[in-house]
Amino acid sequence: MLEKLKRLAQKALLDRSLAPLLRSCRQLVSERGQANVYALALEVIERYKTLPSAQREAFFAALATGFSPHPDQVLAAATRYAESPTAGNLATLTQAVEPLRQELLRRVNRAPGGTLMLLSMRNDLLGLLRNNPELAAVDADFLHLLSSWFNPGFLRLERVDWQSSAALLEKIIHHEAVHEISGWADLRRRLQPDRRCYAFFHPQLPDEPLIFVEVALVQDMAEAIAPLIESQPDATAAAGARTAVFYSISNCQPGLRGVSLGNFLIKKVAAQLSTELPQLKTFCTLSPVPGFARWLAAQTTTAGDAAWNAALQRVNAWRQAHPTPAAPDLVAMPKGLQQDLAGLCARYLVSASHEALGDPVARFHLDNGARLERVNFAADLSRKGLKQSVGLMVNYLYDIDSVEVRHQQFMDNKVSHSSAVRRLLKPAP
Repeated sequence: MLEKLKRLAQKALLDRSLAPLLRSCRQLVSERGQANVYALALEVIERYKTLPSAQREAFFAALATGFSPHPDQVLAAATRYAESPTAGNLATLTQAVEPLRQELLRRVNRAPGGTLMLLSMRNDLLGLLRNNPELAAVDADFLHLLSSWFNPGFLRLERVDWQSSAALLEKIIHHEAVHEISGWADLRRRLQPDRRCYAFFHPQLPDEPLIFVEVALVQDMAEAIAPLIESQPDATAAAGARTAVFYSISNCQPGLRGVSLGNFLIKKVAAQLSTELPQLKTFCTLSPVPGFARWLAAQTTTAGDAAWNAALQRVNAWRQAHPTPAAPDLVAMPKGLQQDLAGLCARYLVSASHEALGDPVARFHLDNGARLERVNFAADLSRKGLKQSVGLMVNYLYDIDSVEVRHQQFMDNKVSHSSAVRRLLKPAP
């Protein structure tokens, strides 16, 4: 991997079209005058914007090699600190270890439009990582800095309604990642008095939502998505609602992947709702299980004990008979097989959430202190839901007073789950 990285970096140095950008980057990190820093940062931004996508791999390779710490300096500083662990020697070691590219990113961030450009750059980098794992060190620097700059304390919560700007409403439609918004009429339904939509903004990106959350105000914990999206508006429902269902959380900025905001945003929205509607008693989600079908396909007949093996064989036999199931196929599934499917989903979420094939939505909510509350059969009969989750959806319960404890449980490789889920974990023979 290192050889490939060196080849890419050498290619960048020899590429005349890349030379101006790399030269601007070097000038930017060496410049002392503040006015020149702004001008050079803008120069870097403009030159990166015009960089063909095919050359970005070589550019990031150049950052990985030419803007890294010097091994000899790190070793010398580490040796001095080991021999004499003073505050001064520690400061010298810290300075030697920090990659120069971190200072480059800091200086780019100071320029107008710099923050948005860094998010765009990281999005490009994330697209290259799969085939270039040696660029992980560059990504680690992006993630380190973005996690500081996008500290949840900096974020502003704003309710989105039909009176919000057309530009913002268009972005909500465009970025909806869980349940597609089919048009303006569909969006308007999601902004009615018995629904809520909240967006989070950063001071440096006042017109660019980072994340938005869609909420349904209902009586009971929802068990299917269609009634939430397709039901007729009820203007009086909000006043009597006892349950807030978070049914869609969408990230508008892919460059922020890995920056943890979830615990904050769930708590913030819940606090906002509690202030407005103090009668609300339950805060929960209705969430997809996008990793479930993939996990099922990867399982063999050694899922555990004999009962689990039998359940897995029955479900796999049904899936082989219905390789592209339609909604009627799932609805017609025998009751016993429904239990098998729900039980396997529960097993997946409880036992595999910390593994490579673990469900990303489950990790998000469990890591943010939710409890796995219920598995719902035939809850999402859309094409996407059938393909990814075999039509299943789950409820995660947010007991706001317990989220810290449950977060710690997840960090200790435990998945907090309800008695209803525990019953599913005992399959029929």
